[in-house]
Amino acid sequence: MAPSEHAVAVKNLPFFITAPGDTDVLLWVAIITLLAAVLLAGVLFLALHSLPERIAHKSQKLQMEVVAVLCLLALFTHIHMFWVAALLLAFIDLPDFASPLNRIARAAERMAPGDGERERPEAGPRAAHGPVPDREG
Repeated sequence: MAPSEHAVAVKNLPFFITAPGDTDVLLWVAIITLLAAVLLAGVLFLALHSLPERIAHKSQKLQMEVVAVLCLLALFTHIHMFWVAALLLAFIDLPDFASPLNRIARAAERMAPGDGERERPEAGPRAAHGPVPDREG
């Protein structure tokens, strides 16, 4: 027994109207489009949010960790000023104070006598003749 058409049924229905019991193709197209749009928007949002961190990492900035922390704070707190600060900090070149100070410290360590050298008696021509007399006294 085939279902008979109703007397007042329209013969030419639009393509998006499905027959009873058939799969609604337009609904599935809308669902897939919505999921793809949400996924794409999320990826775009995270890519934009990590932009300052990628800029600072690419140029090997000293403040890279600070920029990364500011990006995470902006992501989790939704305070956009953190992201703006991270972006500005990623573009600014801070002077490198650590490298010259580290070189000075290493040079001072090489020049300073070690603990073992202070206890040894002085070797050389002055040690053979005794201590050097004070000129003031």
